[in-house]
Amino acid sequence: MLIPSKLRTHKLSQNANLSASGFNLVGAESPAIEVMTDFGRVSAVTVAPDASVAAANAIMISRGVRLLLVTGHNERLEGLITARDVLGEKPIQVALARGSTRADLTVRDLMCPLANIDTLHLSEVLSARVIDVLDALKALGRQHIMVEDIDPVTGAPRLRGIFSATQIGRLLGVPVLGFDLPQNFAEIEAALAN
Repeated sequence: MLIPSKLRTHKLSQNANLSASGFNLVGAESPAIEVMTDFGRVSAVTVAPDASVAAANAIMISRGVRLLLVTGHNERLEGLITARDVLGEKPIQVALARGSTRADLTVRDLMCPLANIDTLHLSEVLSARVIDVLDALKALGRQHIMVEDIDPVTGAPRLRGIFSATQIGRLLGVPVLGFDLPQNFAEIEAALAN
């Protein structure tokens, strides 16, 4: 139960400055958990496996994300799809191999299935640093890595969060654009060195 308290307002101080923008609040040695998107606090953005590739791209644009979790019946996790999967060469290659067009493809045709998703365990993340996460992303050659833990109520494994190179870059004040992972990691590492 919350106990109501009385808040008193006052006039803004005459010598007040604007707060810093929030960049560079993390560094290489910062706790990794500070840069994780926690699905316990933020809703995951999802798409159905039978959605069109164009619909998946539209969801990514509207929600400002580069990865969608693919969920099927009863919100069961089936995989993930990234902006690289949707906008890169993969859709053209799959369509050509099938003798169809990109417009005929669904998320299921391009997604990374559940069995191929690399994860970190939350228990390890809690003692890791930002640089450790970047090293893991770089070693995998991926833009994202998932975080798994155990649901304390059901005892079942659950997807708890995600690390994104783009998000880490934003927190460092580095604009990470495009799919050139070596370039993106080089820019993030340069920001961490400063």
